[in-house]
Amino acid sequence: MLKDGIGTLYDPVEPWRKARKVIAHDLNRRFNALDENQTAEREAVLRELLGTLNEGVFFNGPITFHYGTHTKIGAHTFVNFNFTCQDDTFVTIGAHCDIGPNVTIVTPCHPMLQSEREALLCPDGSKKRLCYAKPVRIGDGCWLCANVVVCPGVTIGEGCVIGAGSVVTRDIPPHSFAAGNPCKVIRTLSERDSLRERPEILGDCEVIEN
Repeated sequence: MLKDGIGTLYDPVEPWRKARKVIAHDLNRRFNALDENQTAEREAVLRELLGTLNEGVFFNGPITFHYGTHTKIGAHTFVNFNFTCQDDTFVTIGAHCDIGPNVTIVTPCHPMLQSEREALLCPDGSKKRLCYAKPVRIGDGCWLCANVVVCPGVTIGEGCVIGAGSVVTRDIPPHSFAAGNPCKVIRTLSERDSLRERPEILGDCEVIEN
């Protein structure tokens, strides 16, 4: 569906965009009105809303997608309460991810100068409010804790943990624990982070050997 908007200026109110957003916003409302035990109805709405929905994906809801069709979600990913995805361009979330409550993913950007936000001159001589967008990619097996904000153009590598309240403004390499505003890598995850090292938490359970 996406025709432009990857790093170049576009008109957010051009007809096809307005039409898709109206559809997506209605689908958001339909999903949010359903009970959690209405699993078949919820899945039907998500399949109509999203670009790709793989098996075993679960949203607690409520959800807010701007377009929906630009978002792909991998298998067995769990998304907690109040997920917002402003997917003016492509958003890819990998498999086996855990998305905490109140997580927001944003792809669109506006000009920094007020005068340029108000209007830019188009090739046809018209003046319009234009913006641009950068895709977001989240690798397999990531955990984004509560209240994380992922900014336009960010790639988060597989197996990362992003601490609560972080604002992710730049790429995070795979298997990193990163946190803060702006989000920074604190360390690379390793066997030292295994629950084997926390028997008081592990209790009578066991770590599954690969």
